[in-house]
Amino acid sequence: MIDRTDFIKKQIIFYFPSQGDKMSFQNDNIVIKDKEKKTKFQVTCYRVFLIFVVGDTTITTGLLSRAKKFGFSLCLMNRNMKMYQFIGARMEGNTLLRKRQYDYQGMEVGRFIISNKIENQRTALMNLRHKNELQLEAIKKLDNHIEKLRKSEADLNKIMGIEGSAARTYFSQMFNNIRWKGRKARIKCDYINASLDIGYTILFNIIDALLNVYGFDEYYGVFHKCFYMRKSLVCDLQEPFRPIIDYATRKAFNLKQIKEDDFTVHNMRYVLEWKKSPEYMQLYLKEILKYKEEIFLYIQGYYRSVMKQKPAEQYPVFLYRG
Repeated sequence: MIDRTDFIKKQIIFYFPSQGDKMSFQNDNIVIKDKEKKTKFQVTCYRVFLIFVVGDTTITTGLLSRAKKFGFSLCLMNRNMKMYQFIGARMEGNTLLRKRQYDYQGMEVGRFIISNKIENQRTALMNLRHKNELQLEAIKKLDNHIEKLRKSEADLNKIMGIEGSAARTYFSQMFNNIRWKGRKARIKCDYINASLDIGYTILFNIIDALLNVYGFDEYYGVFHKCFYMRKSLVCDLQEPFRPIIDYATRKAFNLKQIKEDDFTVHNMRYVLEWKKSPEYMQLYLKEILKYKEEIFLYIQGYYRSVMKQKPAEQYPVFLYRG
């Protein structure tokens, strides 16, 4: 299990393979060589936390065994940046933590997490420049939603209803500078939704890797219902951090770093051009890493709260700065 100091020193790496590339292990280092066996990249395993591999490459069994030994994870993605395999270095045998997870049946923690998310959505809107009347009205509505969550009973349907209403209010003003059709997860109906999916995927896998460090069952959540092969706990703990991606997307759109011309349309789905993938990945990773320490402390605090069976209001809070 790593501490805060160790985590801050570790790196998150994106690797976009060329044809014939091979990723292997040599003298406690990760080494990437091209088809002519020339070294393209090298880094010590002691400094690696997570490697995103976007595209096709060869990975040796030696590298996989060292990933477990040194405690780093591999996220394998296709050229459309859809994750198809996550190889996590996890703490094994933390049975007490799993028991604490499975014993909890309430909705108070889930309500607390969603309240934290809406508070950060409010902050994101507050940080917009030259706010108009509609945006100011949206901020007031989010305040009301937060208040409703605090006063409402911990009922799943009520919480989902408040979250959905808050999301419609928030997204309509966060992206009021484009032809916004609404947030549609994973459908990729337009290039803004497709861009958001890229950012959320990066964030999701960083949180997943951190949960693995502590030995959580990431399929057992407190708000998202358990569903076959869905990492419900990762979905839960990603929620307060989503405004990082939302605000970064709006800012990148205004700076023309995100453009419709960067995408092609296949079967009514927007797909990012392969050559543009590194730019988009770096754009989102840069914004996420501004909160690298806060994300670690949040997951660490969540672990301690579960182990000590604290009441919901004593669970960690993430405060988005914008």
